[in-house]
Amino acid sequence: MKSVIQRVKSTRLSVDGKTVSQIPCGLVVYLGVKVGDTLKECELTAKKIAALRVFEDENGKMNLSVKETGGEILLVSQFTLYGDCSHGNRPSFTCAERPDLAEKLYEYTAECLRGYGVTVKQGVFGADMKIEQYNDGPVTIIYEI
Repeated sequence: MKSVIQRVKSTRLSVDGKTVSQIPCGLVVYLGVKVGDTLKECELTAKKIAALRVFEDENGKMNLSVKETGGEILLVSQFTLYGDCSHGNRPSFTCAERPDLAEKLYEYTAECLRGYGVTVKQGVFGADMKIEQYNDGPVTIIYEI
């Protein structure tokens, strides 16, 4: 499981021109599920993201988690994180999990994050999503388990 985690001031996700989810500030998490991932990877990923200290404290140090700042998480499914472009110019996605299983693990990851007391908004699995985000920092963390 791979996550690209970005600290944001605001984000809006739309499908077919209609706003589906938006957060005022917090984290946008692009989540890729690879072949062989299980519930355990979801649990470990959620635990890490919920506790990740990437927000500044009163001294300007990145020392606070999204929960401690009252921020929210926008969780977006992103199978292209497992695109392999090492051979040729067209990425291969054979390492990405099948959509039916990936969706279940994506939903379970969202549930696990909520279990840590964080507000989680979601994209639409498999949809053509348009995302407007106002990055903060920018701060981008890649986490893979």
